[in-house]
Amino acid sequence: MKATGSVRLFFSSGKHLQSLIDALEPETRVLTTKRTKATIEKQNFSLLLSVEADDVVALRAALNTYLRWIDSVGRVLGALEEASAK
Repeated sequence: MKATGSVRLFFSSGKHLQSLIDALEPETRVLTTKRTKATIEKQNFSLLLSVEADDVVALRAALNTYLRWIDSVGRVLGALEEASAK
């Protein structure tokens, strides 16, 4: 059974959005597993993450992985911005 999922995240900064896309794009080009395929797309000030998987277990794992990466990149960007403001 195929499973698909999408997540749209909105950003107030186009610079943060582009940095995030630059960080994640290489991960979408290389298949880490044969069970999933992910794509990211920039739409105005939002990021659309779409995942297609062979089953719901693989879908859940892939979504969790990408969302953790997004969170990590966001925290780094926030820390850099805070440090440069001091």
